Amino acid sequence: MHTRIPLDENVLLESVSTGHLPPAEQIESLVAEAYERYRSLDEGRVADYIPALAKVPRELFGICVVGVGGAVYTAGDVSYEFTIQSVSKPFVFALICQAIGEAEARTKLGVNATGLPFNSVMAVELNQDRTMNPMVNAGAIAATSLAPGVNADEKWQFIEEGLSRFAGRKLTLNREVYDSEAATNLRNRGIAKLLEGYDRMYFDALEATDIYTKQCSLNVSARDLAIMGATLADGGVNPITEERVVDASICKRVLAVLATAGLYELSGDWLYEIGLPGKSGVSGGIVTVVPGKGGLGTFSPALDEAGNSIKGQRVAKFLSERMGLNLFASKPDH
Repeated sequence: MHTRIPLDENVLLESVSTGHLPPAEQIESLVAEAYERYRSLDEGRVADYIPALAKVPRELFGICVVGVGGAVYTAGDVSYEFTIQSVSKPFVFALICQAIGEAEARTKLGVNATGLPFNSVMAVELNQDRTMNPMVNAGAIAATSLAPGVNADEKWQFIEEGLSRFAGRKLTLNREVYDSEAATNLRNRGIAKLLEGYDRMYFDALEATDIYTKQCSLNVSARDLAIMGATLADGGVNPITEERVVDASICKRVLAVLATAGLYELSGDWLYEIGLPGKSGVSGGIVTVVPGKGGLGTFSPALDEAGNSIKGQRVAKFLSERMGLNLFASKPDH
C-alpha cells in the first residue's frame, strides 16, 4: 500500500466553506441562455457499444439547477429518463462510506486518480492498491461489493433504495438497458475477477458485477441528477425531500474524490476548466456539484471521444463562469 497523509481524527472542523447562488432571476436567465447557446450544437456521437443506448435521439438536451434551499431552474428535456450509468458511482461511494465508515472505505477502495480510462485493466496491474478509486470501474464494482447484505438481492435493495433517496423519488430499472449491458459486460466481469485474485473484491465477483450493471441501468432525468448533486452540496440532506441521506462528513470526502477522478483521465482538464466536482456517464448525463450552493444536472447523449457529453461540458463551463461557481476563483480583498 502507498503511504498516506497522516490525519488527526480528533480534529473536528466546525466551520465550512459555503455561499449562495446568484439571485433567482439571474439563474433563470443564465440557464435559458445556456440552453439556447448550445441546443443547436451537433458534435459527437451517441454511445453505441451498449446497443440500447444507441437508440436514444441525439437532439435531446436538458439543463437543471437545484439550489440547496430547494429552488429548481430548468430548460429543455429535463424530465426525459435515461440510465444513470457511471454517474451512480459517487452516490454509491457515499452510501458505502455511510455504511462502513469513510476510513474503511478509503482503505478498501482507494482515493487516488489513475490517469487512465475508466475501464483500464492496466491501472489495476500498475497500482499497488488495485482498485485505486471508486470513480473508475474497478473501484466502483468493489464499492458495490461492499454494500450491506448477505446476498445479492439484499445488496441490490440497499443500493436501489439509497440512490432513490438521493434523487428524492423511487428510481426504476431500465430492463432493456440492463439486459443489453449484462450481455456485453465481459470486460467488467474480467476486471472483477482480476480484483478478486488480489483480494480487492468483497463479495462474489460476478454477482457484484451484475449488481453494478443494475445500478448503472437505473432511470434518472437531468432534474434527478441536479437534486442528487444538490444533496451532496447540502451536506447530505436532500433539498427537496429534506431527508438526510448521508452525513456531512461523508460528502466532503466523496466530493474530494469526485474532483480528482470524476472525469477519469480528463479530470485535470475538467477541474482546470470548470473548477467543480463533476461526474459523467456514457448515456449523456453529467452531474456537477457546487459545495454549499447546489447541483447542476445536464443531459445530452452526444459524446466526445472520452465518452463525456459535449453539450453537458459546455453548459457546466458556461454556468460555472457566468454564475461565479469555480471553487478556485477569487479576487483581491484590497
